Amino acid sequence: MQRIALIPSYEPDERLEGIVKELVENKFKVVVVNDGSSKEFKKYFDSIRKISHVIEYDVNQGKGYALKTGMQYIKDTYKDYIIVTMDSDGQHTVKDAKRLCEYTEKHPKELVIGKRPRGEKTPLRSRLGNGITRVVYYITTGVHVYDTQTGLRCFTEKLMDFSLGVKGNRFEYEMNVLLEAPLENISITEIEIQTIYFNNNSGSHFKAFRDSFRIYKEILKFSLSSFISFIIDYILYTILFLLTKNINVSNIIARICSASTNYTLNKVFVFNSNRKVKETLIEYAILAIFILIVNTLLLNILVIIGMNEFLAKLLVELGLFIVSWIIQKKKIFI
Repeated sequence: MQRIALIPSYEPDERLEGIVKELVENKFKVVVVNDGSSKEFKKYFDSIRKISHVIEYDVNQGKGYALKTGMQYIKDTYKDYIIVTMDSDGQHTVKDAKRLCEYTEKHPKELVIGKRPRGEKTPLRSRLGNGITRVVYYITTGVHVYDTQTGLRCFTEKLMDFSLGVKGNRFEYEMNVLLEAPLENISITEIEIQTIYFNNNSGSHFKAFRDSFRIYKEILKFSLSSFISFIIDYILYTILFLLTKNINVSNIIARICSASTNYTLNKVFVFNSNRKVKETLIEYAILAIFILIVNTLLLNILVIIGMNEFLAKLLVELGLFIVSWIIQKKKIFI
């Protein structure tokens, strides 16, 4: 398989030339995407034009856009290849890129990513950011990934259509890839790599608040939608139970009302699905009935074993949150 290094680059420094030269010396084809860098950075791209293919456009579009632009070029140009994506700031070594490629050649259907061990020299914002994202990612997918923010990733042409189809044009794209992979039954393998930071990672173009919001926004929107529906559900359940003292009647009526709200919010606000209402409504109704049955059964079991009716309702709703997220994202609002 031909090994191709894809490097998205926004306003790089002299390290870019060194990375590209070393990659070429190690028999890599190199594709560099100039993601709308200012004119004063032209010299760094000019220095590598003879030994790599440079794709350029005038306006900065974001890392995800640059990656997908480079991948589309590779798909149109090459056959039987392995892509390894690398940052242009020297945080990834060619030695590690080769190790990922060697593993990927033997496991062509897996997404292989570099795992950076954390140490005292790791910048605080990187430790915190990766730690929080790791927890959120596990809660969302049920999959353990230690380094969710690594840019060193490797895959074969078998995953090209999947990678091009993932939404996101900026830093959220790489997180979206990790979120989508388990839904498509794509295994994620981590290989430990060298951890390199220059000047406390000051050269990173990652903006903590803005880009973190892009990464988490779909999860946050789904959580908000679910929270609003839960509040409606829980208030109605409480009122009806106090009036009727009947768990099942109270739960069923509350679930029907909250499910109607949840469907509308998720289709329009969370997933922005273009599928027809008739199709999604039928599938959502089936899911809602399934959730209702499981919800009611679990609720009764917890109450029978002695748990408070209101606490039982709260625990059951939280437990079914992830199940609902995965099914809606993968099967309904696609």
